[in-house]
Amino acid sequence: MAANVCGNFVSKKINKVRWKPTPDRHISGSDTFITGSWDDPENELALWHYPSSDDQDADLVKLASLPHVGDVTEIKFINTEFFVCSSSFGSVKLNRLVNAGMKSSWSIIEDISWNKLHYFDSAGPGEHCPCTALASFDEDIVTVGEDGRMVLLTAHRKNPVRIMDGADSCSLHCVCFLKYNQVITGNLRGQLKVWDLGVQSHQKPISTFMLSGEQIQATCISQHPTQRHVVLVGGEDGSLTAWDLRQSRFPVTLLSAHPDAVNEVKFHPVQPEHLFTCSASGELWHWNTAALSAAATPGAHLNLGGMGTTQEDDGGGWLGGEASKHRLEVFSLIPALHKPINSLDVDRDSLVCGCDNEAVYLLSNIPI
Repeated sequence: MAANVCGNFVSKKINKVRWKPTPDRHISGSDTFITGSWDDPENELALWHYPSSDDQDADLVKLASLPHVGDVTEIKFINTEFFVCSSSFGSVKLNRLVNAGMKSSWSIIEDISWNKLHYFDSAGPGEHCPCTALASFDEDIVTVGEDGRMVLLTAHRKNPVRIMDGADSCSLHCVCFLKYNQVITGNLRGQLKVWDLGVQSHQKPISTFMLSGEQIQATCISQHPTQRHVVLVGGEDGSLTAWDLRQSRFPVTLLSAHPDAVNEVKFHPVQPEHLFTCSASGELWHWNTAALSAAATPGAHLNLGGMGTTQEDDGGGWLGGEASKHRLEVFSLIPALHKPINSLDVDRDSLVCGCDNEAVYLLSNIPI
C-alpha cells in the first residue's frame, strides 16, 4: 500500500516541523504539529491540525501562531504541553501550548526566554550569532551556536545551568543527547565530539573523531532508539555515516546518499529499522534495514555507493560495514522537489516535512 501524500501551502518557508506528542503515542498517533519558519521578515511558530489521514484533499487548519524573532533553527518537545525553540538571533524560548477547552481553541504562550545565549565577542551593535541547534533530555536542554559555545539549560530555571565558552574553535551545527549526562556535537569542519556534562572541572571532550577524511560539515545527528551506541550523522556533502561509539575512531559505514546536504535524519521511534532522511536537494527518503522486498514497499529503489568495515552487526543493520549495504533498501517517498526539504518528523505511520517552497507535506499510511 502506497503512502498518501497531501501538500498544503502555508505561505512561509518551513525550517523545522515537529509532531505534538500525545499522552500515549503507542495507542494513538498525533494529528497536530508545530512548524517554525525562516528567511522571512516576520517569522512565526504555528500549530497545525490535520483533519483526516484518509482525505488527500484535506486542508490543514492553523490552530495558533506566535511571532518569532529571527529564523527558527530548532524545535524540541519536552512533553505534550511544553516545547523549546532556538533562534538565529542566539536566543532560546520555552513555550507552552494552551487549550481553552475546545479542540480548535489553542494558543502558544512564551514561558521563559533565554536571550543572547550565543554571541560573538567582537560583534558590533546589531550583529547576532545564531543558535544553530538544541537537544533535550527530559527537562534538560543543551544549545550550540556559531560562536562555538555550548550552554546547558533546564526548564525550571531562568538562568543557564552551565556555559561552556569556547567549547569549539569553530561553528557548532548539531547536537544530540546520548544519555542524561552526555552529548555529541558536530562542527563546521566535520569534527564529532562527545562531552560529559557531569564533569565540571574542565571543558574538554572525552572523545573527538572526524566525520570523514575531508573537512565536511556535520549537519545532523540521530541516535538509534534501542541500540544507544549507534549514531547516524548526515553531512554537508550528502553523506550518511554510521558510528559505533564503543570504538569511534572511524565510521563503521559510510554511504554516498543524497547529492546535497542531509538536513535531517530520523529513526522511527518504535520501529527503528526504518529511517527517514531529507535533503537540500529536495529529496525525502525511507531507509529500510529489514530487507523488505521492493514489491512489498512502493517507491523507487536507489543504488547507493559506500564503504565500511565488516564486523558483527548489533546496530540494527547499520554496523555491518560493506555487508550492511546489501541489507539496506532505500525508497523515495515523494518526487524530488525543486527546493530544499529542511525538516521532517515521523509518528506511527504518518510523516510530516517542511520545505522552502512554502509548503508542508503530510504522508500517511507509510509502509512500516
